[in-house]
Amino acid sequence: MVWDLTGKRIWVAGHRGMVGGAVVRRLATEDCEVITAGRDVVDLTRQAEVEDWMAEAKPDAIVMAAAKVGGILANDTHPVDFLVENLQIETNIAAAAHANDVDRFLFLGSSCIYPKLAPQPMAEDSLLTGPLEPTNEWYAIAKIAGIKLAQAYRKQYGRDWISAMPTNLYGPGDNYDLNSSHVLPALLRKFHEAKQAGARQVELWGSGTPLREFLHCDDLADALVFLLKDYSGYEHVNVGSGVEVSIRELAETIAKVVGYDAELVFDATKPDGTPRKLMDSARLHAMGWNGARSLEDGIRDAYAAFLAVNGG
Repeated sequence: MVWDLTGKRIWVAGHRGMVGGAVVRRLATEDCEVITAGRDVVDLTRQAEVEDWMAEAKPDAIVMAAAKVGGILANDTHPVDFLVENLQIETNIAAAAHANDVDRFLFLGSSCIYPKLAPQPMAEDSLLTGPLEPTNEWYAIAKIAGIKLAQAYRKQYGRDWISAMPTNLYGPGDNYDLNSSHVLPALLRKFHEAKQAGARQVELWGSGTPLREFLHCDDLADALVFLLKDYSGYEHVNVGSGVEVSIRELAETIAKVVGYDAELVFDATKPDGTPRKLMDSARLHAMGWNGARSLEDGIRDAYAAFLAVNGG
């Protein structure tokens, strides 16, 4: 074991988000103290606030799950927000962590950091080898900067800071706003509402042919705790399920889980995004973690959580 969590104070930045919430749930099974702070306590985009809060909280480790996130439409229409806010959050937290001698830091990136036409499956070394997907390059640039920032602190100051790159995520606490959500939660909501309304059709963006990989947020959290304990390295680590499906197949699986067989209508005037996006998680699997549940089981869990919040 590289790092023992026992008795440690671990700050989960972004605990109210889907990933942060999952990490909090997972750490509750460990013998450690979880620290959280909402935006009402500290605004992560304000450097002085982050510095003051960190000096008082004194965490032993940080899981950096805080970020401004959104789907294709949100990224494409608010590029300044996605670039600037994410840069502010990660640089503020990193600087305050260094100033307070936090020697264990886990930064979370995103699979969109890889080139749009990267060889599939995407290995860690494909980073910065080609142009990014234009619709979310602003978010990607911010996340790449975060990876490089963690590496810079390791190189210059010897900090044991690491980075993990999750694939597409879903699960309890996901964003179901159709204007800013990712494809899986958007489709889950669309099928649920179609079932309620008795609608015969469900509309999907694009052609339905792009291939995607999905990972339940609780499976990601388990992998992150594994890395926090067992990994110390300069390079970032991919975290994925290793299974890919087309958007059409995803929709059909969601229809099965929701229990509603509507006609799928594809709006070809809307963008597809990256044609294929599968992570090469061989490095993580070789370390000993490969705990992803099946997509159908994961969607069933996500739908149960959706119904608990939105009603049946």
